Amino acid sequence: MPPRAFFDSQPQALHPRYIAIEGPIHVGKSRLVEILAERVHARRILDCRDNPFLRDFYEDRAGAGFASQMYFLMQRYKLLKEFDSSASYASTILSDFIFERDKIFAFINLGDEELRIYEQYFSLLSEQLPKPDLVIYLQTTTEALMRRIEKSEKNFEGQISFDYLTEVVKAFDHFFFHYSATDLLVINTAEIDFVERNEDLNDLLHRLQQPVKGTQYYLPLKSK
Repeated sequence: MPPRAFFDSQPQALHPRYIAIEGPIHVGKSRLVEILAERVHARRILDCRDNPFLRDFYEDRAGAGFASQMYFLMQRYKLLKEFDSSASYASTILSDFIFERDKIFAFINLGDEELRIYEQYFSLLSEQLPKPDLVIYLQTTTEALMRRIEKSEKNFEGQISFDYLTEVVKAFDHFFFHYSATDLLVINTAEIDFVERNEDLNDLLHRLQQPVKGTQYYLPLKSK
């Protein structure tokens, strides 16, 4: 029997059970989780929003990169560990991050010595966490992200440079090009805006009604 689509009218029968949505900053992960969770009555795991070292990192203060990265690492571990110990698989779980997200940024932001320490903690913690059944990667371009960041209410994010954001986009593309840990749906969102435009959202939701096996790619109509 082929796998069922998770966007279904009967949440108790959904498959896969644990779905993670990923992508660079401001690509729309959290908003998509909120939309889907409302429609299928799913539990949500939302990434931490209160990293006290993040502003200092964007302002390029010494040591802030390592402090910010370790804070994210521990907070994301706690979120996923709490889910693992209390999860009821009678309902779908939707998350706006995977644990490996942390490592993608660590390789960009940390020096060699910092990274050596970081990787020891990452390896130890990652072994204890559940894996998603399906990952949805929201692929985009630097230009599209810059437009969204300009609308952000977080003023300090306006200090993110085009070059840094380009490095982030390339790192995510590289990671998911080699990704094979779970089923994966790659969605090109560069030319669509499912947060602001209902037609783009409906087009995306229509694709999510179809099952995913292995790695599959989806180019929305507006991008073709």
